[in-house]
Amino acid sequence: MRPSVFITLPTAVEWSHRFIQERVQPGDWVVDTTAGNGHDTAFLANVVGEQGRVFAFDVQAAAIAATQARLAVAGMQERCELYLAGHEAMHGLLPPEARGKLAAVMMNLGYLPGQDKACITQTTTTLQALSTALDWLQPGGIATIVVYPGHTGGDDEAKQVIAMLEALNSEAWEVQQVRAANRRRKAPECWVGLKKHCQTLLEGDAMKQIGRLEGGQ
Repeated sequence: MRPSVFITLPTAVEWSHRFIQERVQPGDWVVDTTAGNGHDTAFLANVVGEQGRVFAFDVQAAAIAATQARLAVAGMQERCELYLAGHEAMHGLLPPEARGKLAAVMMNLGYLPGQDKACITQTTTTLQALSTALDWLQPGGIATIVVYPGHTGGDDEAKQVIAMLEALNSEAWEVQQVRAANRRRKAPECWVGLKKHCQTLLEGDAMKQIGRLEGGQ
């Protein structure tokens, strides 16, 4: 009799790692918009190597401290810049020369594991960050966004993020979705956008959507 083995496909976060690992090269510049416990930041730091640069953001001091500690243990802190700030502040905090030079941007939304589940990413600021991420990617760069429609507040955020991605100009972008199709509870989803070349980022509807959110409508 065959031994029982629990076999699964990659999680949404693991898919995001796979997409990035296929595209990012040593020496590239990348962004982690939600540092969390530092797992994604460390992953990116390992992929870009000693000559690369990682920029990581988080609004929680505990997240930045955890990320710093993880990077220090791995000896990768020198290639990383950490910001105690929301990801919506990317456009003002990233070095100007990073615009059009980013090979990848990772967005792992929701809350910080092991911390207050009420402290979650917010739809309005997430859309602002995503808009910046898409604008600052280099041709051939990718953005991965893991959304959590099953979490409190995550359903609306996921819908708005998906709407923005689906509104991207198909001549300039390729967008794909990976999700578990046969789970009762809404499962995390991995979305990935590949920037083909430098054209208009968003169709009109997506830009109007950001305007409505910023205006509180």
